[in-house]
Amino acid sequence: MIKTPKLVMIPGPTPVVRSIQDQMARETVAFGDAGFVADFKEVVADLKSMWRCDGEAFVIAGSGTLAMEMAVANVTKRGDSVLICSHGFFGDRFIDMCKNKGLDVDTLKAEWGTVYTPEQMDAALSAKKYAAVTVTHVDTSTGVVVPLKAICDMMKKKHPDVMLIVDAVAAAAGAESWMDWGIDVLLTCSQKAFGVAPGLAILWASKQAVEKRRSLGTIPESYADFERWIPIMNDPSKYWGTPPVNMIWALKESVRIIKEEGLDERYARHIRQAGYFVAGMEALGFRTAASKELRAPTLTIFFYPEGSGLEDAAFRAKLAEEGVQSAGCLAGFAGKGFRLGHMGNIDKHILVGAMAAVERACLKCGYKIEPGKGLGALQAGLAKE
Repeated sequence: MIKTPKLVMIPGPTPVVRSIQDQMARETVAFGDAGFVADFKEVVADLKSMWRCDGEAFVIAGSGTLAMEMAVANVTKRGDSVLICSHGFFGDRFIDMCKNKGLDVDTLKAEWGTVYTPEQMDAALSAKKYAAVTVTHVDTSTGVVVPLKAICDMMKKKHPDVMLIVDAVAAAAGAESWMDWGIDVLLTCSQKAFGVAPGLAILWASKQAVEKRRSLGTIPESYADFERWIPIMNDPSKYWGTPPVNMIWALKESVRIIKEEGLDERYARHIRQAGYFVAGMEALGFRTAASKELRAPTLTIFFYPEGSGLEDAAFRAKLAEEGVQSAGCLAGFAGKGFRLGHMGNIDKHILVGAMAAVERACLKCGYKIEPGKGLGALQAGLAKE
């Protein structure tokens, strides 16, 4: 029997296309190699210009979690007050990070599946002097996207001196964001919408954020310190920590793919294709955790149809057998549905294959659907592309 290869459809890592894989498989060179230095410098310059950053861009070995800590470390000092705005599990992760740094933490939380408003943020920020506020653009535990542009507009108008930190781990290169909206620190990692394997922390800092870091003097952090990395980002021939040579080549290829598609089209494609896939799943009786206006373009949480008899662990195991690796839900959503990523370099073939696998898994788990109904709805959308 031929073994069915699995499509990685979790909220990250995401599928890595062959041209990116090829860069990871190149013969590694010295990090001081002139060709590599030029490639690294080009990647950093592209990231700065593409995201319209007037400050600095950073690409370092690490995870999205490191990028989160790096963001907080460089714009706050012990005793500062920070407002953490959270609509899910990953927004909450900022709480311990900030408390461990000795920050005074307040939270603005939204019920899972919903989001706080810019007006609620304004009210919270007006009640106290804050050094920074954190926002999670897309939280993969809820599948909700925040109204980032409206939040940025409010912050520029009402609270321009408060550092705006945006966790875009599950959003950057898949959901629209630009540094010149008024974001001070934007952070992500390589394995989500950039479509590269795990291993890189990616971060943008505005000119205002860079100046804030310099005003702090010496900070306790070392590896996460902007001041340690800025000289290397500006001249990669210098040394602070060994750069992950092959991963940076892989990111360079990812950036080339993104530039070829264009960021505006990439954002639009994510929205369109997410909508097509949701339509197919709804045709099968599934519903989404987030309402239509709050659905993230990079992943979706699908709740099992009432009366379907589908049991979470058994369904996801069968779905994996049929060729799609999905993710379970977290906390209060656990067991009610599953999380499916559709970000990065996922194409029509992958989406069609994923929907077909969902249909087969439903049938094999005893949920009586009309075969091809979900595929038909998905294909009707994809045919417009």
